Amino acid sequence: MDLKPLLSQIELELQKQVARLDAPRTKPFHEMLTYHMGWTGEGAGPEATGKRIRPLMVLLCTAACGASWQLALPAAAAVELVHNFSLVHDDIQDNSDKRRGRTTVWVKWGAPMAINVGDALFVMSNQAIIDLKENYPAEIVVRAAEILHNTCLDLTRGQFLDMSYEKTDELAVEDYWPMIAGKTAALLSACCHIGSLLGGADESNQDAYRSFGHYLGLAFQVEDDILGIWGDEAVTGKSAANDLIEGKKSLPVLAGLSARGRFAERWKQGRIQAGEVQELARLLASEGGYEAAVEAAKQMTDLAQMSLRGADPQGEAGGALFELADKLLKRNQ
Repeated sequence: MDLKPLLSQIELELQKQVARLDAPRTKPFHEMLTYHMGWTGEGAGPEATGKRIRPLMVLLCTAACGASWQLALPAAAAVELVHNFSLVHDDIQDNSDKRRGRTTVWVKWGAPMAINVGDALFVMSNQAIIDLKENYPAEIVVRAAEILHNTCLDLTRGQFLDMSYEKTDELAVEDYWPMIAGKTAALLSACCHIGSLLGGADESNQDAYRSFGHYLGLAFQVEDDILGIWGDEAVTGKSAANDLIEGKKSLPVLAGLSARGRFAERWKQGRIQAGEVQELARLLASEGGYEAAVEAAKQMTDLAQMSLRGADPQGEAGGALFELADKLLKRNQ
């Protein structure tokens, strides 16, 4: 299936939603949003917009249920606006000065203005989901909005856990899953759930799609954790040193801390320096951190694929869903 028409319609729908601020007095404000979305400013273009995986999942799930993906475009825009709202706020909370190789909104315009940009994107996501009323009955629109709003609360739960975990080393591998279930899996799960709802799927089929998105999100994050320590910088486009230097409580790190070996000993002594990263990555692998993460990624991948087969997606869109999942789940191979 050619995904280009879907991607170009997603951009048009997003631009339409963000244009709510394109008025004389708020033009500079509107430009802050278009900059963050990757459409304007230095370095604008496909690299800056990101891959739009989440809205694509909404449309493919709708189409794989045999319905028109074009009618689901407002929902696709809504999930991408939620994702981008969370990125703007994450960058402030994580003190990140770069996003997709460009200066972040808070560095460019200051944290107070960036908070407002994130707020605007969040409000627009709510407005976008309500736009479904043009093509769907009220109960379907309300259900889609309910899924989206519950997911937004899950995102804040995940972010809370992530930030609170920074302050303690008394964590086990089982503490990891609730954090990434909120931070990463919740939105992908919502994309598949909303897409199948708009596609007219019954409750059990919606549940299969929702589970697919959930396990896909978990597997994707574990893969990301592996790449964040042992990935090839030339392939991933980001330094593999960052996760250890920043003290990120990723799955391999938590597995390493649970082993209570030399890696755990060094970790508890304080911040890791750039010069130590290679040796510590080797040490972490030798103490089981790499193996534990690879095994977890495999389990989550198997569950995601099993759930997608259970959903039985149809037609070209169904094939595209399997292909997209395969691509997302095999980034470190």
